[in-house]
Amino acid sequence: MNGAELFLLGRTLMKIGEEAIPTEGVGPRSTSTRSMLIVMLDVYAHTDTTVGEVALRTGLPQSAVSACVARLREAGSILTATDPADRRRSLIRRNPEITGRRAEVAASPIDNALGAALGTEDSASIAETVTLLEQLAERLSPDVLGRLR
Repeated sequence: MNGAELFLLGRTLMKIGEEAIPTEGVGPRSTSTRSMLIVMLDVYAHTDTTVGEVALRTGLPQSAVSACVARLREAGSILTATDPADRRRSLIRRNPEITGRRAEVAASPIDNALGAALGTEDSASIAETVTLLEQLAERLSPDVLGRLR
């Protein structure tokens, strides 16, 4: 496998993951699920951060980060507070309480989305692939990103 193939595999896995995240009752969305997750994970890794800092770290446009922060705040996944050092800015942090939406997303299985991507309804094949993905996830947790440039 080369770098391009690995990149394409990652993109495929992201699309399957996006399909597996429940969207019923979420309402109209101006931001993608991918952007939402990128912003949320960055905020969770960097407490008391700002929209500008998230934009710099993630490479997302500041307007997209602002839209994601607004949606994440509305969903209860993050909290914001006025920055005491600069009252024009808001500090963003993880909400320590697990909201209903966070619990729903965390509990949503990937089986249907994975089966659709694999083109099968064979539960044994889907279960085997889930096991392989879990093994890969153990080795390549989000923590490894800190070791890359």
